[in-house]
Amino acid sequence: MPERPKGPIQAYRNLGFLNSKNARELRILAEYLEPKSRFDHHKVDDTIVFMGSARLKSREAAEEALRVAQDAGGDLEQARMALKMSAYYEAARELAFRFTKWSKALDNQERRFVVCTGGGPGIMEAANRGAAEAQGVNVGLTISIPNEEFDNPYVTRELAFHFHYFFMRKFWFAYLAKAVLVFPGGYGTMDELFELLTLVQTRKMRKPLPMVLFGTEYWRHVVDFDALVRHGMIGATDVELMYRTDSVDDAYDWIVLRLAEHALAKPGPTL
Repeated sequence: MPERPKGPIQAYRNLGFLNSKNARELRILAEYLEPKSRFDHHKVDDTIVFMGSARLKSREAAEEALRVAQDAGGDLEQARMALKMSAYYEAARELAFRFTKWSKALDNQERRFVVCTGGGPGIMEAANRGAAEAQGVNVGLTISIPNEEFDNPYVTRELAFHFHYFFMRKFWFAYLAKAVLVFPGGYGTMDELFELLTLVQTRKMRKPLPMVLFGTEYWRHVVDFDALVRHGMIGATDVELMYRTDSVDDAYDWIVLRLAEHALAKPGPTL
């Protein structure tokens, strides 16, 4: 039990109350107001969101892991797959670099189309790293889960957030986003992808939201979207909510064109 205060204490300083179920609404509101105050202070108008696996390695790290596996008799099949999948890390890094260079040239006062990730390792690290290498600010929206500690040093310190509530974290992903790139990932990535697809499909999200599904071979094996159409579970046009590609140049050009058409003249967050 929390230590009982020795004298009267203001409600907003009462940690026992603030951490209790009775103050849940205040904690939820704090995860809206505190990020908002920082986004406003740093003039972050909107974002380009990168989603993907936390488990993917950079090419350098994957090559080193393969060397270790070869020397120590480790799992070569897994190490070779990690090296193959590292191509997605490098693609996310390059795209984030290019988007940041492009966005920095748009406006000296407001920050448009800032790279935003879940703040973790893997694809998230790659995107934050690419933005940092382009000398641009970037956002990391981490979440408190019982996973091992990780270090993503590329997130801009002032825009590093840590959430308790998944739905508040998802709100900030969706509210600021003007484009989304989804790289190979697992349950978390698919959860975020399908939530955004549902919001767009049901018109709960009315703003144009170009979405790139990067890695056609991976996604074809993991989720058969065309089968959903054949079985009548979604409409043929619902598949077109995502643009599928394996090309960094293609993904960059497609998103920049749509941002120029639909978002450039409409700064700021919206649903």
